Amino acid sequence: MRTTTPNSPTNPGRWRRLTSTAATAAATTAALLLAGLATATHATATPQTTATSAATTKVTWTATPCATPKHKGDLACNSVRVTGGTTAFEKQRAAKDGITPKAGDATTPSGYGPSDLQDAYGLTSAAASNGDGETIAIVDAYDDPNAEADLAKYRSQYGLSACTTSNGCFKKVGQTGSATSLPSADSGWAQEISLDVDMASATCPNCNILLVEASSASMEDLGTAVNEAVKLGAKYVSNSYGGSESSSDASYDSAYFNHPGVAITVSAGDSAYGAEYPAASRYVTAVGGTKLSTSSTSRGWTESVWKTSSTEGTGSGCSAYDAKPSWQTDSGCGKRMIADVSAVADPATGVSVYDSYGVTAGWYTFGGTSASAPIIAGVYALAGTPSSGSYPAQFPYNAAGTSALNDVTSGNNGTCSTSYFCTAGSGYDGPTGWGTPQGLAAFTG
Repeated sequence: MRTTTPNSPTNPGRWRRLTSTAATAAATTAALLLAGLATATHATATPQTTATSAATTKVTWTATPCATPKHKGDLACNSVRVTGGTTAFEKQRAAKDGITPKAGDATTPSGYGPSDLQDAYGLTSAAASNGDGETIAIVDAYDDPNAEADLAKYRSQYGLSACTTSNGCFKKVGQTGSATSLPSADSGWAQEISLDVDMASATCPNCNILLVEASSASMEDLGTAVNEAVKLGAKYVSNSYGGSESSSDASYDSAYFNHPGVAITVSAGDSAYGAEYPAASRYVTAVGGTKLSTSSTSRGWTESVWKTSSTEGTGSGCSAYDAKPSWQTDSGCGKRMIADVSAVADPATGVSVYDSYGVTAGWYTFGGTSASAPIIAGVYALAGTPSSGSYPAQFPYNAAGTSALNDVTSGNNGTCSTSYFCTAGSGYDGPTGWGTPQGLAAFTG
């Protein structure tokens, strides 16, 4: 299992096994969070900062607690939570109506909402009319007891129709499919779950949501949850977690991710340049992360590679183990290349999420490729059920170089000997793949 670091520089705090000192600190942090101290920083995570502009407050954030594995071999969630400063959304709102943002204020949304994301990715019309009868599965570890109630707050805030157990839109099960036998609750993974279900709702408001909670963050349990999601009929499965690659990955591919006719999205990672699994699986759509900002262009938005530092930013790279899928033809990597496509992940240009379990109930802004993976799952769902026997990871490659994708051509996520592995450019590159959605054409079989 995953006991080593990825094959290029990463944040060591995300991957190391907890020492007794770190474990004690983590427990203290958990107690603070349960007491309602929403801005407490995770014991092994140092907040990163980035300047939004010279005239505004720097955005600060911290990795969510599930970004540090509890046990040897566990996978990590790929999300970070904003703790203060002025986000891109708040700057945009201030310029429009003169409202002065309050740093770290949980009483009102401070990140992009559904209308922003739909506009940025050309989905406004499709989001209003598509998605009925489609089910997006969210696979995460442990239980979020407040998942349905928090989702209701999010959808009500943005005028989205109710998505509840009673109306058949929302369903929560454990990895065996039981709605009553659920895993133990975890406040860190609950934040991740809130992010994931909110982003699926933002992109595909008419879709049903199936939350499948794995018993632990091991690959075996998370993979079992993926299989259960498919067994229960989901044609779109979002996974916002990852870990270092291993020689076992080929067996995991066949055991958990080889599901023809199902779009499986996986976040590329938040530790900057370096390959992660299961993003490296040849059967999934690996989703990188961007910085998303409004602009005066005809599109109205601009994007670049998300990078905060040499140890934080979107993941990318050439797999050390996974075979290259037939539709991937870049010449510099003989095996599977990460990523395929991308979407917003920079916390400074992050997304609004409502969460109440283990934190002060309220609105938080999140980033990380945990945001981009469910966004892309929602785009696949808007595009319609994949054809039987197809591998939807191939769909964006069929539209490569067309107006169906926004080519991201600036930024990097580190230093690499083969430029496109870590540096954006015209056409395909590792950090952003073929780009971000512009409508549905690149996600239709």
